[in-house]
Amino acid sequence: MSKAPLKKLGRYRLTKELGRGAMGIVYCAQDPLLNRTVAVKSIILMDDPATRSDYEARFLQEAKAAGGLNHPNLVTIHDVGREGDVAYMAMELLEGTELRALLARGGVPLPFALDVVAQAADGFAHAHQHGVVHRDIKPGNIMIVHDRIAKIMDFGIARVRASDVKTQTGAILGSPRYMSPEQVTGQPADRRSDIFSLGVVLYELVTGEPPFTAPTMTQLMHQIATATPRPPSASNPAVPAMLDLIVARALQKQPAERYQSAAELASDLRSCLAELAGGRGPQLAGATTRPPGAGAAPVAQASMLPEKTAAADEPVTRTAAPAAADAATHLALSRKFDSAAALQRLSKLAEAGSVASADQQGSMPRRGVFARLWRYPGRLFFAAAVVAASATAYFIAYYY
Repeated sequence: MSKAPLKKLGRYRLTKELGRGAMGIVYCAQDPLLNRTVAVKSIILMDDPATRSDYEARFLQEAKAAGGLNHPNLVTIHDVGREGDVAYMAMELLEGTELRALLARGGVPLPFALDVVAQAADGFAHAHQHGVVHRDIKPGNIMIVHDRIAKIMDFGIARVRASDVKTQTGAILGSPRYMSPEQVTGQPADRRSDIFSLGVVLYELVTGEPPFTAPTMTQLMHQIATATPRPPSASNPAVPAMLDLIVARALQKQPAERYQSAAELASDLRSCLAELAGGRGPQLAGATTRPPGAGAAPVAQASMLPEKTAAADEPVTRTAAPAAADAATHLALSRKFDSAAALQRLSKLAEAGSVASADQQGSMPRRGVFARLWRYPGRLFFAAAVVAASATAYFIAYYY
């Protein structure tokens, strides 16, 4: 990097250094033209012509990838330029906390994790619709601002549709622990690769541990390509079966078996969040109650999210929530059929029928049972009531 500290890039006055990365430095800066504070990302272009050309092309590719996107869950790019040997990009200044820091502090509540990942999925869905694949999703690239808003950062190795920038053949781009099987095996990575990586982030958020770990890079890559992690509920009993299914689908080895869009993933996560917020999560098969750490405040915040849609229910809830549906059916039937009142009415009819039978038994010739019922309407009514009550009781006992 340059020996002398930079004071200005283009029209931007640099005030302090915010951080350093593999390709450059990020500064806090003032934009005097629009009177606002921005973040300025810079790289020093190397003297070697080949390296200089590659770095500049990669930097401009990031600007092209992120600059054409406009979404509340994506960082906003304001400007791009070059001054001497330094290329720079001015972007929205984010003040918040990275997911990486939240994980280091001991994890996050389950409803908060689902909310944040659903927001991130919304942002990736927008990027994918515009032909941009991030390819480096990890907790360090997702920042939480204003307590609840997720912002996706760093499109530095993003691929743009029909891009003229070629990466080195066989090169692995991305953070190893969060890469998809396609990335570790050198296959083309599309939007479904981002979905896999976001599934890894989701797994780590809800369990506090990554799904794939190994002492060496080779073993880690083998795990990602072949191993199936245990369900999140095995590490966190608060995780409902519905979320186990969501994670399992996101982490499928074959891209065709995963969610085919980030919007689908976001929709299912919000359906699961609605189950938790409504207190119905433990009724799902294999689920248990939330631990004491998952307090009431995050659940109340989660309840303000958009309600689940019919499309979100299709992949998961028909399989995972039969118990809740059966309970609702039983309650509805019990309101319509008052068994206590029916038995009381049936007892009165039985008493009246017994008195009439005793008075008439001595004076009447013996006839068949159906003939006697036909001759005396009271007995006919009594028999009909008994049959109806028996049929109703059998129906309830057998089907419910």
